[in-house]
Amino acid sequence: MLRPVMMFLGLIAMPLQVFAASQSVPSIDGALFAAIAGASPGDVLLLDPGPHQGPITLDKPITIDGQGKANVYGNKTGSVITVTGTDIAIRGLKITGSGSSHETIDSGIQLHRTAARVLIENNHILGNLYGIDIHGAKNVTVLANTIVGRRDHRMNSRGNGIYVWNAPGTLVERNDIRLGRDGIFVNTSKRGIFRGNLMRDLRFAVHYMYAHDSEISANISVGNHLGFALMYSDRITVRDNMSLADRDQGLMLNYTNKSDLVGNLVRGTGGKCLFIYNAHRNLIGDNRFEGCGIGIHFTAGSERNAMVGNAFIANQTQVKYVGTRDVEWSFDGRGNFWSDHPVFDLDRNGIADSRFRPNDLMDHILWSQPAAGMLLGSPAVQLIRWSQAHFPATLPGGVVDSFPLMKPIEIRVPEEITSLELAARANPVWLRERTENVSDPLASH
Repeated sequence: MLRPVMMFLGLIAMPLQVFAASQSVPSIDGALFAAIAGASPGDVLLLDPGPHQGPITLDKPITIDGQGKANVYGNKTGSVITVTGTDIAIRGLKITGSGSSHETIDSGIQLHRTAARVLIENNHILGNLYGIDIHGAKNVTVLANTIVGRRDHRMNSRGNGIYVWNAPGTLVERNDIRLGRDGIFVNTSKRGIFRGNLMRDLRFAVHYMYAHDSEISANISVGNHLGFALMYSDRITVRDNMSLADRDQGLMLNYTNKSDLVGNLVRGTGGKCLFIYNAHRNLIGDNRFEGCGIGIHFTAGSERNAMVGNAFIANQTQVKYVGTRDVEWSFDGRGNFWSDHPVFDLDRNGIADSRFRPNDLMDHILWSQPAAGMLLGSPAVQLIRWSQAHFPATLPGGVVDSFPLMKPIEIRVPEEITSLELAARANPVWLRERTENVSDPLASH
């Protein structure tokens, strides 16, 4: 008698997921609504191929699986899928037909603050105002989705691919995001990881505001107006990202402090590889800045950063900095590589035998008086530069690298990404867009 009673009590104590069922949902109007209403916690709804009527709300722990062949479509009002519950998975769907209101953040998938532990995986989220809106939800994973935004408004009037607001513990990984406004916009959200995403034809690939203690790693920005805009954020890790053929800037630090920028590649940006504005106590190391209008432009008292191991290659201006005192760009006997520094290494220790100053007095004059560029080939300008080379005391304040490197860091770009870069350079989408000046106003400093 005791044994059956114990077995009964054990069954009561087992989690509800043990009794979860898989249920096929036919592609007919109303069938998805009914299946969600009748589902028990832990159930898996397998959607048949074809269209399924939305919008829908998920408020219980279930899985919606389109198996790569089902389309959940909205009525062009509000969001297509709204999530208010916990322990929910949304995968394998095509999601279309959101509304067009920025006030309600109409999205393909919208998560409310009551949502938690939600997985959004392998979906195609196409033509919605916002792709995914994570609004106050906790511990959300967004994995391997394709998100394509709209082109029916000017870029600043579109929605973001993924919008993260006050959503600690968010993981956004291996998503392909195109068109719309910003690829990933993070605002007031801590402890997030944004890793391995590909972002193209946008305003900013990643736009960070007040996003402390988080990670941006191995992301690729191709053909956007600006790659990675990191603002008002402390203690972030920015590692192994690529900005290729972006229009205005590759990386921007604005009031970003105590952070690490390591192993990033910025190549072929028409404006600045890296712009630093009022950002302090950051490590900027082992990055490669190549083929930009300006390698690094730093201003507004941004001298207190460690700059070591970086490669400055074939930028029109390697460094832009106007100051009255010298700023040392080396650490512990190791500096940076400069492609325009003609030097020797007689002792073969990998460190150049002479220090390097990337700027001289004429650079400062040209920045403040661009019309002086007409005199660059004149004997007077050549005399000034000869004098500075032979009498260093006449040099203005600025960047000094006392231990320049003889070899640059190498960062390999996969062939398929190089193909996207070449296409973006040959025929950039922003030339064909109805657009406006979308870069941060700080870029004019």
